[in-house]
Amino acid sequence: QVQLVESGGGLVQAGGSLRLSCVASGSIFSINAMAWYRQAPGKQRELVAGITGDGRTNYAEFAKGRFTISMNNAKNTAYLQMNSLKPEDTAVYYCNAMGPKYAYWGQGTQVTVSS
Repeated sequence: QVQLVESGGGLVQAGGSLRLSCVASGSIFSINAMAWYRQAPGKQRELVAGITGDGRTNYAEFAKGRFTISMNNAKNTAYLQMNSLKPEDTAVYYCNAMGPKYAYWGQGTQVTVSS
């Protein structure tokens, strides 16, 4: 089992920045990759960015150039640096960890961008 705890969300004005953190505990040796997803009210959950254990990253089109995903050396914490935030980035952001058999989710952290 893997437990994920997100932090770093909050209220920010358009153009501002936030850094989200996701700390994994438990069977972290089983994690192959981590990712950030988001879900806005009335919309489906969507991928924001992902990172593999060897550092390969991928981003949604809306995140390219503004968001950066990273992972610490211990491979138990993932970060999402979000710059140039827009009101349409308002959503609950969820951390995801992928193991060989299961996917794990955090409880989510709210990001609200005011115009």
